[in-house]
Amino acid sequence: MEFVDEKRYRKIKNGVGRAIADFKLIEEGDRVAVAVSGGKDSYTLLHVLEALRRRAPVKYELVALTIDSGYPGFRSDVIAAHLQEHGFTHHVEVTTHYDIIKEKRRPGSSYCSICARLKRGVLYTLAQQHGCNKLALGHHLDDFVETLLLNQFFVGTLKAMAPRMLADNGETTVIRPLVYVEEREIIPFARENSFPVVCCCCPVCGRADIQRKRMKELLTELERENPAVKRSLLRALANVQPRHLLDRELQRVCAVP
Repeated sequence: MEFVDEKRYRKIKNGVGRAIADFKLIEEGDRVAVAVSGGKDSYTLLHVLEALRRRAPVKYELVALTIDSGYPGFRSDVIAAHLQEHGFTHHVEVTTHYDIIKEKRRPGSSYCSICARLKRGVLYTLAQQHGCNKLALGHHLDDFVETLLLNQFFVGTLKAMAPRMLADNGETTVIRPLVYVEEREIIPFARENSFPVVCCCCPVCGRADIQRKRMKELLTELERENPAVKRSLLRALANVQPRHLLDRELQRVCAVP
């Protein structure tokens, strides 16, 4: 695929390439499942990984996986048509997640959290079924720093996301190659390249979680004074000083001579 705005593409590609190198996200012989939801982030991730694959010094394969959660009106056919048009190996898994969520969700609780857990479990299973040892997710830099702030403000933990981690099933390695890429680059990239973005069609589609929305607003406000605040927060995740934290277990570890 020839991308519109070569400069923006190179910036995103370089960020993904640097993340792959820094965290060893993709290695020789990997078969990588890419979760394609139909959103701007997952389309961008898939196409950039494919562009890198064609010139990469290591050989790897990509498989696009889409979960149809059963929300009325969800156009998984639009996603499948795009993937087929561009020659991707792909699979759409139709589920009854919507029915499960309607039955199990507590009044006032988030659709997104339970939906994400259900999707993640199916993605792990599908990755194994398709012979994939890694699962690539489209979380970008903004997701990392917003999650860091959410956990500090509302959960009381100093935790964000990992660019690479072994899943709970002990088999699949989850990778997040967009860790260095800001959402402000992805939005115009997806629009300029006419990616067929589709809504998941859940009852709260298009409405950000209230707490996450607050974090976005806070970061936007802070950026007026410090344009590099998000990248500074991301750097903080790679510059942990355990001796200066209050975790007693860490204190014991640091105290060992």
